[in-house]
Amino acid sequence: MTHIIQTEKMIYGGDCITKINGKNIFVPYACPGEKLEVEITEDKRDYGRARIVNIIEKSPDRIEPVCSLYTKCGGCNMQHIDYEAQTKMRINVLKSAFEREGVKIPEIKAIKGNPLNYRNRFQFHNGGLMEKMSNNVLDLKNCPCAVKEINDYLEHTPMCKRPYGRVHVFASDKIQGDQKIVIAKEKEKEIEKPVKVKGKKKAIKRYTGTNYNEENSLTIKIKDKNITFNVQGFFQSNLEVLEMTIDAVVKGLEGTNVLDMYAGCGTFSVFLAQKFKNVILVEHNRDALVYAEQNLAGIKHASFGISGEKWVTEHADNCIRQYGPIDAVVIDPPRSGMEKKVCQWLCSSGIREIRSISCDTATQARDIKFLTRSGYIVKELYLLDFYPQTGHIESLAILEREKPLEE
Repeated sequence: MTHIIQTEKMIYGGDCITKINGKNIFVPYACPGEKLEVEITEDKRDYGRARIVNIIEKSPDRIEPVCSLYTKCGGCNMQHIDYEAQTKMRINVLKSAFEREGVKIPEIKAIKGNPLNYRNRFQFHNGGLMEKMSNNVLDLKNCPCAVKEINDYLEHTPMCKRPYGRVHVFASDKIQGDQKIVIAKEKEKEIEKPVKVKGKKKAIKRYTGTNYNEENSLTIKIKDKNITFNVQGFFQSNLEVLEMTIDAVVKGLEGTNVLDMYAGCGTFSVFLAQKFKNVILVEHNRDALVYAEQNLAGIKHASFGISGEKWVTEHADNCIRQYGPIDAVVIDPPRSGMEKKVCQWLCSSGIREIRSISCDTATQARDIKFLTRSGYIVKELYLLDFYPQTGHIESLAILEREKPLEE
């Protein structure tokens, strides 16, 4: 059975929403304002999902996807939309998140680069990419979103000669040295005791942690600085947008002390050190902090390999006594957002400047709601378009406290 529907707005993740018999239905690979014939594929009590059977009236923003694997690969889900229209839709999704939280924001700006051939980092499985909603591996010969160095590798390396298992790949002409692509296969280990899986005893393979590994390390030139990190750890996948984001983060900042909360391998800290006399890094992943120490060698800084909450409750006061007041904070939390105690501490800190980077619209808006209630103003808000052709949204909020805390 099919239904004729009119799509409404795009929501977080890239699906469009419509209603059938009063129930919200999510439609992938649609554009807002299209008249479609759809078939229900998932019917839950509160919502459903549908696939497009026929496009009756298409949006003027709809275009032909550039990838032959589009809709099969689990990566892109917005290639059917003109890039400028994509950007506006992601901006609207970000705006809606702040509106739901009642946060007053300025007009959202976009930091964006090349919509294709931008992606430096991939995870390959048995030499290819995983098929959407499946364990099948797609034979990948070219990816329109990948940088040239990765597509050269795919073109000249048949599937049978690529590493088996899950591998991390990073490639760029910014890599220092002759090798412009690094491929790191994840090691597996078996637990000592077998566990029951569906009634049968079986040893479960688990991937090991990142750990410092010189073989899987690489150094890239970001703007005028060398940054070293582990390919198996996290690093941004779009270096062009990363460089522009760094400019936006450090713009207008200066002083004595800056706090880099959830600092990772110290990418922002390296550039903040040009603006401040002392950088304080907090990062619970000590493997990443090893690289941060390497990246900040010779630069005055203090590192804490602990959670943000533990730093706030056990070290913040001592740091301020030792180094003096903190002039600015750059905070880049995981998808779950700021830890509650970290957000509470920021609200009561009186720190004038906060730069909040986030990979989740809902937790970004939630955390900033509390900051604005405590006296901060969102001066600028950016969509960081790290992942064109997808529904993924990152953002940067620039907050200032115009009045000092009352004693």
